[in-house]
This record gives sequence, C-alpha cells and structure tokens, in this order.
Amino acid sequence: MLREAGEAAAVVRLQRKRNADALRELGGRLRSDRPRAVVTLARGSSDHAATFARDLIERRAAVLTSSLSPSIASIYGATPDLTGMMALVISQSGRSPDLLTAAEQARAKGALLVAMVNDEESPIAAMADITLPLAAGPERSVAASKSFIASLAAILDLIAAWTEDAAINSVLSKLPEKLNQAWALDWTPALRPLASASEMYVIARGHGFAIAQEAALKLKETCGIHAEAFSGAEVRHGPMALLRPGFPVLLFGQSDESLDGLSELAATMAARGAEVISAGLANGPGIRLPVVHADPLIAPILQIVSFYRLANALALGRGLDPDRPPHLAKVTETR
Repeated sequence: MLREAGEAAAVVRLQRKRNADALRELGGRLRSDRPRAVVTLARGSSDHAATFARDLIERRAAVLTSSLSPSIASIYGATPDLTGMMALVISQSGRSPDLLTAAEQARAKGALLVAMVNDEESPIAAMADITLPLAAGPERSVAASKSFIASLAAILDLIAAWTEDAAINSVLSKLPEKLNQAWALDWTPALRPLASASEMYVIARGHGFAIAQEAALKLKETCGIHAEAFSGAEVRHGPMALLRPGFPVLLFGQSDESLDGLSELAATMAARGAEVISAGLANGPGIRLPVVHADPLIAPILQIVSFYRLANALALGRGLDPDRPPHLAKVTETR
C-alpha cells in the first residue's frame, strides 16, 4: 500500500498523456449530443470516485448525475430506460460480476457506456463504447490507493474535455508535482489520538465528501477502526448525538464555499469534547495536519494521498498488515 500510493503522481502523468485523444473524442461527443443525465456504476473505492464525479458533473456540466445500484440489474433483473444518458462505470478490475451485468444492461437500455478501468483487458473495458484506462499498473495491495487517485484525475479530465474548461486543464497539469509534495507531508501527529480508537467520524463537504468516504473505508479495512463518513451538513442530523469527550473526528476541507461551514462544525465538535483532527482547516481546533496549497478542485486528491501514508503507519502501529486486511480479496465477486 505504501509503495503503490507513492506511485500516484507518475500514474496521473502517464494517464493524462495516454487518454488525451479518447478524451477529445468523448468531450466532443458529449457536447454535440448532450446526455440528459449521467448514471454511475461502481463499488467500494470506485464508488467513492463516483461520488466525486456526481458532485463535479452537476456543478461543472450542469447535468443531473446519480448512482445506479448494480444489484437492480444483477439481482432483480430490472434496468430503467437510459436512452440519451451516459453510464459511467468505474472499476479497478473490470471483472466484478454485478458491474458486468449492470454495465451490459445499461448499454442495452440506451446509455453511452464510458468505462474508467485499470485492467485494460477486462470484460468491461471491451464492452464500453469509450474506455479511459486508469493506467495505474498492477495494484497488489487489497486496499486500493493509486487506482483511486487515478480515477479522480480521470474524472476531472473528463469534465475538462466535456466543458472545454481550460482552467481545469491548468490545475490538472500541476497535479503530479503537487501529489509528490503531498506524499512527503508529515501526518504522524494524528497517530496518537487514533492509536487506540475503536470508532470515529470522517467529515467533508462538496466533492471532498468522496475523500471522507474513502478515508473511512481505509480506516475500516486497514486499521480496524469503525469509521463512518458524513457530510458536514448531514452529521448534524442525528450523528452528533454520539459525540463524547475524546471521540475522534477527522475533517477534510478545501478552500471553497464549503469551508466556513466545516470550520464552524469543527469548533462546535471541539466544544463538545471531540478529539478534532483536520486537514485544510487553517484555523481549526485540535490537531491541524499540513496540506499543500492548491486549487480547491484538486485539494481533496492531495489530502487523500497524505492520508494513505497515515493509514499505512496507523495500521502497522496497531499491529495490522495494511496490504492484507482480514476477510477481503482484491477482486470482490459481488453478484
């Protein structure tokens, strides 16, 4: 996990170069035949990338985007009419049976099938109308890292090609260098409050919520901590009741319209006794983790690569093997 997460910058650089032609083709197609909606198909870390896509496609391309549960097709044998829509399937392996069934049915029901997949020889890559390889190379740790970051970069590249937004391209051109900077940051101050934690919250807003979901999953699978991800708004609707002195809360923030609300939430939680740890909240209470100054579009991507290094160290400190979580396999045979 440690080695693979550290390869993220090189992966993004290679991926952007390899996918340039396919993205130009896809961008032109989406502009000339604008989809009436986008549906995403994914599981696990890839589904967190789909959360990232949903937020940014709706904000930047102004097209309604929703997650389509693979089980609707794989278990219940039903797929809605997707005529005039784009189905975006995101997968590391491209081989999970439920995703294969759902992707096949989405295409049969009229969707333009776009696949972001790491295994270019996979059935989903062969099935798609347009395939955007993640180009992450072999990922042997059960816990995905570089393929997740590659998915986020590919999503931003897709939106840039679709909307012809030169500003996104400019931001993405700086991503590999900034990923290397973020990888070098020291997040070890978070080890002490998390060393013996059994449960915690991970919180963010906007497209950063995808990072909270991913961090919570990694804390579960590599560190044995029951971590739950919430948006900064949703956590106020019930989950706040569980706060007690010493309860760990990890907040991720990017410098956009969501930041003030997250900063206020961090202060409220600290006042109620929570052990607050934050990245991207400049004046937040508790432990403030260092971040690389960057455009808010890519700030969450930089924060998750720093987090992967923390998760690896935390797992080892708790006597666990981050590469081989119990009861898990690299390709999940979900049906």
